[in-house]
Amino acid sequence: MSKRAFAVCVLVVCCSAAVPSLAAAQSGPSTGGAAYVPEPAPPAPVAPGQYTGPTVPGDRAVLQPDGLAAAPLNAPPQVQQAIWAANTLQELPYKYGGGHGDFEDDGYDCSGTVSFALHAAGLLERPLDSGSFMRWGESGKGAWITVYTNPGHAYVVLAGLRLDTSSAGVISRRTTRRRIARSATERGPRWRPAGRPTSGFAKRHPLGF
Repeated sequence: MSKRAFAVCVLVVCCSAAVPSLAAAQSGPSTGGAAYVPEPAPPAPVAPGQYTGPTVPGDRAVLQPDGLAAAPLNAPPQVQQAIWAANTLQELPYKYGGGHGDFEDDGYDCSGTVSFALHAAGLLERPLDSGSFMRWGESGKGAWITVYTNPGHAYVVLAGLRLDTSSAGVISRRTTRRRIARSATERGPRWRPAGRPTSGFAKRHPLGF
């Protein structure tokens, strides 16, 4: 090899060592610039919108003669969803532990009934028992949803209408003066046209409702 050819080879080798490859430059240490972080996915809708049903004007749900409830047009979509979802339970029996292994069941107990309605509203991720509901949400009555609970029983009032597996308080002078749905006196997850004594119950509600 001539001296001139040898000098050219040495120059090429030195230049190659001094200039890093594109791959090396891309994988090298950060220069302090902000790394690209993809935007997080938007949260899932609070109210899935899978239930439909009757509506009435105003702010209060109305129990119809067929035992189903009409949701008030002024209520938030989550409240309407809870009411229409609870309509699907009206012919199911009381079942101890029902609705706790899964939201979908062939019968429901008191807290399973409450859990089902709140889940349909997008306000509850897993079923709770009545004792756990005593620590759920915020203390006190809500504007649209109030859960009444103690270690032995739970029920919920949605837009002024009570959803309860017990018919306590239904057979009274107040309710016998007007026609009520036959189901309102049955045991199981049913709408009740009257309230019941609340002594001994904690009142809880979801934030914002």
